[in-house]
Amino acid sequence: MTAIESFTGDANPYGGGDPYADYRTADFPFTRFVDLADRQLGAAVVAANDEFFAQRENLLVPGPAEFDPEHFGHKGKVMDGWETRRRRGARADHPWPTAEDHDWALVRLGAPGVIRGIVVDTAHFRGNYPQAVSVEGASVPGSPSAEELLGDHVKWTTLVPRTPVGGHAANGFSVSLEQRSTHLRVNQHPDGGIARLRVHGEVVPDPEWLSVLGTFDVVALENGGRAEDASNLFYSPASNTIQPGRSRKMDDGWETRRRRDRGHDWIRYRLAAQARIRALEIDTAYLKGNSAGWASVSVRDGESGEWTEILPRTRLQPDTNHRFVLPAPALGTHARVDIYPDGGISRLRLFGSLTEAGTAALTARHQELGG
Repeated sequence: MTAIESFTGDANPYGGGDPYADYRTADFPFTRFVDLADRQLGAAVVAANDEFFAQRENLLVPGPAEFDPEHFGHKGKVMDGWETRRRRGARADHPWPTAEDHDWALVRLGAPGVIRGIVVDTAHFRGNYPQAVSVEGASVPGSPSAEELLGDHVKWTTLVPRTPVGGHAANGFSVSLEQRSTHLRVNQHPDGGIARLRVHGEVVPDPEWLSVLGTFDVVALENGGRAEDASNLFYSPASNTIQPGRSRKMDDGWETRRRRDRGHDWIRYRLAAQARIRALEIDTAYLKGNSAGWASVSVRDGESGEWTEILPRTRLQPDTNHRFVLPAPALGTHARVDIYPDGGISRLRLFGSLTEAGTAALTARHQELGG
């Protein structure tokens, strides 16, 4: 629960040119996990106590924050982030905010899960960032309103204790608490602005919901699947291939650099739990001159099981969704897609149902994590 690398103090005032030239950041190891606060998964900032200068929704906008030095509005400088007004004390003889004064925003995660790390990004907030931040998590069933989340019955657990942060910087915090969270409360002390919030972790789905579904996509991110490793991540992350919905543009899939050897590229996945796969889809949407030429899919049962090919090397068409019904159900906990020789796919779907052992393992983990 400590900052991996500490950035404190103001950044230099913007002096022209590239606004990211003096941006402070670090290589955070937890970013290999998916962003549970991704809007594409259904995340939202459901409430904030103050958003006078800039709207709370900006926290979850994909991509880095933008900065236009000439953009001013009726309330002042327009910032690409969440920014509150300056806090004041209650009396003329004490014009400063108290030590307890702070602003807050409530975030609904797009997929409930165990949080491994959080990035509180203050890009472009050089002299108007918070002095410190803290983050709390809660596991609340259903679809609670902001008022319900603020009620006394909700138990909030500290994920990131009150910690000083720096302006115009990516402030990263690793989280070691083994707890399933559905919502976060992000606090800035005493006031200021945050550009972006990223919440990296492992999805922990509701086993009861998956049981009711019966047959579903057992590798989908929202159902607890995960891209564990890939041969190449030059253009885009492998986890894009198990995001919800169809790809909407070329970089919303997985694309590798051009190979100049006789090898091929691949992604390895962990399924939601042990499952029997009955059908699959490989989509190359928006990948036209750079889609994979051929693909094969294999599964294995357990960490040390042997890989079994369930789809032999098959020709793929550009910008096309390919569907395959398997002649017999394939049992596995892991899957691998191999593409030849390089290129990309936008989505992989593995349709099946959990085994009794898979359901039991998922239920036990859900209960252990407080779900």
